Amino acid sequence: MNISPDTFILRRRSCWTRRTVRHLLLAAAAIVVVWVAWLAAPPPDLRHRFSMATAYAALIFLAACLGLGPWNVLRRRPNPVSFNLRRDVGIWAGSLALLHTGIGLTVHLRGRMWMYFLRRLHPPALQNTLFGFANYVGAAAAILFLVLLVVSNDVSLRSLGTRRWKSVQRWVYVAFALTVAHGIAFQFVEKRHIPWVVVFAVLIAAVLVMQGAGFSRVRRSSSSLRGESGR
Repeated sequence: MNISPDTFILRRRSCWTRRTVRHLLLAAAAIVVVWVAWLAAPPPDLRHRFSMATAYAALIFLAACLGLGPWNVLRRRPNPVSFNLRRDVGIWAGSLALLHTGIGLTVHLRGRMWMYFLRRLHPPALQNTLFGFANYVGAAAAILFLVLLVVSNDVSLRSLGTRRWKSVQRWVYVAFALTVAHGIAFQFVEKRHIPWVVVFAVLIAAVLVMQGAGFSRVRRSSSSLRGESGR
């Protein structure tokens, strides 16, 4: 069916209006989550509190992003290669993750970021393998989030093609795994209080449960289709 230019323009405007409103709502949600986490974080170091707040906000948005696809599958709704809600939530997850990275690198060494990755320059109190491990996997996750943010647009989707674009986007699972490893390491490095550990564990478990449920549903559907085609 052919669509007139005027209809196409109206649809594009409507789409961008919805996305603008959605981003405003996501921005408000991000501010609220960061503020609540900041209030709950242990005083008195403001940078440390802001680092923790943005870390948990990023994890919440990442969990939501990774849960949207399985949620569509479980509801038997269309689950396209790219849809705006998941992309927009992912943009905020990646942005918060990069914000956390920038702030986090100023916490322990007060802005001397290069010292996090040059072991010989570490102060004696920070020269332990777990701290270094957390830094490197966190940096790797940040790089992946940056790449994912760069390609999270229609221009990249058209230029890369659906298959290649989706293969790049699947690196979000690697970024998630690195984020989990980074988070677990810092639970020990900073001796986090139990409530923070519980929130972290619940978010990770929620992602794993949703992904597992979605995968099982897809697998059952595929088996049913193969069975019907073989009759």
